[in-house]
This record gives sequence, structure tokens and C-alpha cells, in this order.
Amino acid sequence: MNRYRNASGFTLVEILIVVVILGILAAIVIPQFTSASEAAKGSSVVSQLQTVRSQLELYNVQHNGTYPTVAQLWGNMTSMTNAAGTSVTSGGVGPYLQQAPGNALEGGSSSVVNSTTGTAAAGVGWFYNPTTGAIRAVCSSAKATELSLDTTNDVATY
Repeated sequence: MNRYRNASGFTLVEILIVVVILGILAAIVIPQFTSASEAAKGSSVVSQLQTVRSQLELYNVQHNGTYPTVAQLWGNMTSMTNAAGTSVTSGGVGPYLQQAPGNALEGGSSSVVNSTTGTAAAGVGWFYNPTTGAIRAVCSSAKATELSLDTTNDVATY
């Protein structure tokens, strides 16, 4: 009679040790992915700013040295306009953008505030000066600091 049995599986203790090790590794890795996605949002917004700024300058050149008003900003940038800034179906210039960009740092908001008369606030996407054509993204000061964003040129904080 054979008194020894051949064990061909894992014991409960071995499985628990593996699960605990995997849990510890997950706890270490997941926060790194979270901060990486926030950094990616910041990079995306800076990239959008570069695109919008260059297209605003092109708009200015093609519209006799004027920028669109706050109310006209996304409408004029995403449609064909004549030299006076009026939307036309043919014979104009543009569109300069395919769609109004959303600020990923503020939930994808594409709303605009006039920087000469308003203040940056939560939920607002962009801070725009129609006189100079300067545009900045809006985000909280804590997030701007966390992502090392340039609060002088790139973001307006609240």
C-alpha cells in the first residue's frame, strides 16, 4: 500500500501568496498610469494651443489684421469666411480648424471667456483676447502646478 500521494496542484497558501504579490504590484503600477494620463492631457492641450494660435495668426493675416470676436471665435475658425469675417459658402477663406477644440483639463469644454472682461473659472475651456489674439487654456492652479504648465503663456488658472 502506497502511503505517499503525488501532489499535482498548487496549495491554497501558494495561490494566496501569488495573489498578494500581484495586488502589491498593481498598487504600485496603477498610480503611475494615472499620472501619465494627466500628463498626456496637459501635452494635448499645449499641442492644441499651438495649432489654434497658428490658425488665429493665419486668420488675422487673411482678414485684414483682425481677429474673430469671442462670439465668432469657433464659428469663424471652423467655417469659410470672407475678408470681413462673415460666413460664406464659397469664395472665402478657411476653415482653419475642423472643429472647436475641447480643453481636456476642463472636461473637454470648448467654451470661451473674453480675457479682457472675464475671469478664468471651472468648466470654461479657453481664455481669449480678441484684440491681441492671445489664447490660453483654463485649468486649476493646482493642476497647472502638478503638470508644470506655463501659467504665463499657456494656461489661465482659477
